[in-house]
Amino acid sequence: MKVGVLALQGDVEEHEHAFKAAAKELGLTIEVVRVRRTEQLSDVRAIVIPGGESTTIGSLANRVKLLDALKERIIDGLPTLGTCAGAIFMAREVKDSVVGETGQPILGVMDIAIVRNAFGRQRDSFEVDLNVDGFGTLRAVFIRAPAIVKVWGDTKPLAKLRYPRVGEVIVAAQENAMLATAFHPELTTTAMHKYLLEIARGKA
Repeated sequence: MKVGVLALQGDVEEHEHAFKAAAKELGLTIEVVRVRRTEQLSDVRAIVIPGGESTTIGSLANRVKLLDALKERIIDGLPTLGTCAGAIFMAREVKDSVVGETGQPILGVMDIAIVRNAFGRQRDSFEVDLNVDGFGTLRAVFIRAPAIVKVWGDTKPLAKLRYPRVGEVIVAAQENAMLATAFHPELTTTAMHKYLLEIARGKA
């Protein structure tokens, strides 16, 4: 089975390792493709959009004509995990905690509203044990993290976090075959990559 990591910018290698470890735990043989061109999307069965700089990822995806093609595949049901910047890229509504409206290129495929940099800047990064519906307790790493402030339609919150700066916010959500997290599961667990592979196999 071929799976992809959007490899325009961000922590691509960490997701590759997480996918391979998840496949090993499931007894699967997979090929992980670094997706940089439209034609590489045609035969991947799942994709991760990594953390990084959401504006850069969107701008580069637009420049290489990947944005519309990726959006179409995800709308058609491609199992997708967006972490941190990846979640921002997937959201229908994006604001920044400081500048407000960003106008950045986004996929706009998931019924979530996100605030960038909600927990502060790089120096405000933190780790916490988080209860995630369907996954149990995960060690969650938040690095200059966004927050999901609203979900609607078929989107379900999977995890919430109360934090002094922002109050209670959603930090993981699912809409059909799409998962979005404000944190970086690839740094601590294979649980979400395993789930993505199971969706791709029709087992979840």
